[in-house]
Formats: sequence, structure tokens, C-alpha cells
Amino acid sequence: MNARVAAIDCGTNSIRLLIAEEVDGRLHDVHREMRIVRLGQGVDATGQFALEALQRTRSALVDYAALCSSHGVGRIRMVATSATRDAANRDVFFAMTADVLGHVVEGAIAEVITGVEEAELSFHGAVNELDSAAGPFVIVDLGGGSTEVVLGTDTVTASFSADIGCVRLTERCLHSDPPTAAEVAAARELVRERLGEALRVVPVEQARTWVGVAGTMTTVAALAQGMTAYDSAAIHLLRVGSERLLEVCDGLIGMSRAARAALGPMHEGRVDVIGGGAIVIEELAFALRDRAGIDALTVSEHDILDGIALSIADG
Repeated sequence: MNARVAAIDCGTNSIRLLIAEEVDGRLHDVHREMRIVRLGQGVDATGQFALEALQRTRSALVDYAALCSSHGVGRIRMVATSATRDAANRDVFFAMTADVLGHVVEGAIAEVITGVEEAELSFHGAVNELDSAAGPFVIVDLGGGSTEVVLGTDTVTASFSADIGCVRLTERCLHSDPPTAAEVAAARELVRERLGEALRVVPVEQARTWVGVAGTMTTVAALAQGMTAYDSAAIHLLRVGSERLLEVCDGLIGMSRAARAALGPMHEGRVDVIGGGAIVIEELAFALRDRAGIDALTVSEHDILDGIALSIADG
């Protein structure tokens, strides 16, 4: 039997683990877990990691390392994305990951990947189960600090990592509870500017299907379905029409923090930033409708984490 592999994705808002094994040429989940650690807390403003954010991340990583050991993991790949690219004290972060992961697999350490690499991994993780007849796909990975826009069918045709995400947008623009009309307008202007850069590079006019990945996208889909609790299996490959999508996003943008916290599928770590994410989704929906005639979002539970695992699996 091939050794089990572990993929760890450390983003601006969350750190996630996938332990998988290959059976008959396909990866199968052994364990999948997500923690909100907000590693990117304040990085946009200060340029460095907060000590409490590093401690939260270490605590989650220690638990993940224990799970890797107990499940007999032979290979680990940990990638760090937007927040780590921006942090002046990232060496402290790397030393921490080497210390924790090195107890499981000798020499294991986090690596910072570029926006292009992030886009490639997200694409391969997301399209692994999709019918290529529905392509070309525009895959959007909406993170805490960046949003990757990727076009392709079986391989990547074009990609761009836009310097905007739900945490970065919230910290920069959405200060009131609920946000004021002026704050929302400023946020939209920033999103259009940053997405405009992506849309100049990625010819989304060629796309037939819009696929959204990561927690903001899947949470909005759960709300659109009226779920009372988050159900990963029911959400995977769910299709949400644009009208319903915009209705849910409008509601999230205008809600108070307390109202968002009361929503059944809402993870507590997303409560204060999902309004910013909803603005990004709305602006994407408008752009893809106008440029490609796409009138629905398909959400996938498979994303960069699956792409990371595929990159170190045998076969």
C-alpha cells in the first residue's frame, strides 16, 4: 500500500489538513479538518504576523502533526499563501513549522507559493471530479488575503492572483457593524479595481462554468440552500443561480455581526469577514454574467488542499 500523504494549507484566515491515500489511481480522504486561526490578523496594516496569531497557528499545527503520526503519514506538504508572502517576520513562522512538522517527517517545513502556483493547485484540486464537457471552467478561490481566478479545462489556460480577499477587504474598508453604505461603496470600488486586473489577464469570456472554492463560497451556497447546519457532502458540486446568490450576498453585506453569527451554517471564524467575501462574490457574479453569460455558481469542496495532496501522491 502506498504511504498516506498529508496536505496542509495555511491561508490568511484558516489552516486546513487533508490526510489521503491513493487507491486505484485516485485519492481518497482519510481525514479532513479546518481551523480558523486568522494568521493574517493585522498583516495588511502592520506588515508582520501578530504573536497571538502565530500561537494560534502553532496550536492547530501541533494537533495536525499528531493526527499525521497516528494515521501513518509518510509525506507532508504544507503551503502558505497570501499572508505569509506579505509578512516581514515570516522566518519565525517557518521555524515554527519546521519544529512541529519535523517530528513527523524529517525535513518537513512550510513553503510559500506564488499566486501562480496557488492558482494551479486550486485548479487541479477543483477540476479533478468535474466533467470536462462543462469546460472551460473559471475557478475562483476566494481566500482571506487573495482571490485566485483561473481559466482552463484539463490544464490551466490563464490565471491571476488578485490582491483582495475577505479578511483584507474587511480590515481595510468595513469597520462599522453593520457596515455603512459609504464603507460598502469603498469596498466595491477596491474589489472592482483588483478584479479588473485579473480580468485583463484571464479571458473569462471563454468560460462556460463558474466554480467557486474555499469556505466563503461554500458557506454562501449553504445559506442559499437554506441549510440549518453546514453539510459538506450536500454542498459539494451544488449549483446556485445568480439571482439567489445575489440575494444571499446582499443580506450578508447588510447584516450585523450578531445576525450573521446566528446563521446555522456559519463558522464562528467567518462571522466578521464574510460580508467582505460576499462583496467579492457579487462583483464576480456581475462580471461573469456580463462577459461570459454565466448565470450560476457551482461550489466545490475540493480545492487547493486536494491539489496539494495530488502533487505529492504516487502515480
